[in-house]
Amino acid sequence: MAKSSTVFTCQNCAATYRKWQGQCDSCGEWNVIAEEAAADTTPKGLGAGKGRNIEFVPLDGASKSAPRLVTGVAEFDRVTGGGLVPGSAILVGGDPGIGKSTILLQVAGAISKKSACAYISGEEAVDQVRMRADRLGLAEASVQLAAATNVRDIVATLDIADPPRLVIIDSIQTMYLDNLESAPGSVSQVRSTADTLIRLAKRRGFSLILVGHVTKEGTIAGPRVLEHMVDTVLYFEGERGHQFRLLRAIKNRFGPTDEIGVFEMTDAGMMQVENPSALFLAERRDDVAGAAVFAGIEGTRPVLVEIQALVAPSALGTPRRAVIGWDSGRLAMVLAVLEARCGVSLVGRDVYLNVAGGLRISETAADLAVAAALVSASLDQPLAADTVIFGEIGLSGEVRSVSQADLRIKEAAKLGFEAAWAPPQRRKRHQKNTADSAKLRISEMRKLQDMVGLFDLSGSALSAMTEAAQ
Repeated sequence: MAKSSTVFTCQNCAATYRKWQGQCDSCGEWNVIAEEAAADTTPKGLGAGKGRNIEFVPLDGASKSAPRLVTGVAEFDRVTGGGLVPGSAILVGGDPGIGKSTILLQVAGAISKKSACAYISGEEAVDQVRMRADRLGLAEASVQLAAATNVRDIVATLDIADPPRLVIIDSIQTMYLDNLESAPGSVSQVRSTADTLIRLAKRRGFSLILVGHVTKEGTIAGPRVLEHMVDTVLYFEGERGHQFRLLRAIKNRFGPTDEIGVFEMTDAGMMQVENPSALFLAERRDDVAGAAVFAGIEGTRPVLVEIQALVAPSALGTPRRAVIGWDSGRLAMVLAVLEARCGVSLVGRDVYLNVAGGLRISETAADLAVAAALVSASLDQPLAADTVIFGEIGLSGEVRSVSQADLRIKEAAKLGFEAAWAPPQRRKRHQKNTADSAKLRISEMRKLQDMVGLFDLSGSALSAMTEAAQ
């Protein structure tokens, strides 16, 4: 009897080895290599069989497509691009306990009012899912509920002429194929089960949502190819200490990327936040030094958020630089430009920077707001409560223009702000100020020194250094 061949596969990056070893040479992780059955392959290429000719069609042909399946949860529809596309596969990831199962059960309950929906749980029993549905007020929703992990049984159930419009698998790491010897959650199982379910969804035309676990680095667990197999990748983000949850689109073949949906965690589940700017600024204090309001853009949505800075004397030989919600490397650059171009030196002082509300900012337009918060904290001078700030800072101290400035100003005017510190606007000759821009007093900052000069430097230890730099 022939001995079954096995391979040793890294459970983190899917690299394969002929024998076991403690560390993966590809990703550098330890104790992640496990023995698995080798996949059956046809030796010596394709063999003697002959393939059939494929059919080419013109690019300008018309195809009939079914309309999107609107879930009724506006924030979820925003992130997916207006609803779920029939035959599409969506991967939803997030930290444990962040609310993935909760929001998807709410989506299933909303869709079940007009279309058939199936929720298949591999982590919880039916009674446990019913308890959550009762807490969310969805006990009467007509959702088809099942607890299963065998993909062969799931395919046999869904491979019918009239399947549900939406199928939710919670989670893909618990699913398994019985013809593979590896354990559920391994690289081969995750890859094979996802491929089987995605091909079924595209053949039968229903929307498929897969819940994925994340690693300690915050990425989807399992092979990286899993994100390439699906049409949309959504990440559910948020801090445990905050009630806000962000649903962010990382990849979307049928809509915009970098779009976000904002939810608030409550006892009744995830509540939609229609105006996230007002929510992020709800607990803002007007007379605190080191706080600046940044007008940012998340996808197509303008979001106003408070950036907080604290500068304190350091008792250590190397001062601390602690950042939450922003890039630490970007903070080091802003501090260097402040010192080199404006004479504002924070050497020997601890610097703490925080983006209030648990939001993470990635755009460079926050440079000017961070610099204003740092100067305000170091001088102990509060910024005006009715001012929003945005702009990118260059290494030579210039303030560069950013995209969608009019949309940022419009959002600030809607929330009652009266002034803005912004880079010079690049307007065409025929373009005029909008009505919302006219409501705000816009102070154009061409150099970082222009922003520092708006503070009262008289009697300050920074005054002499700033004047020397100017």
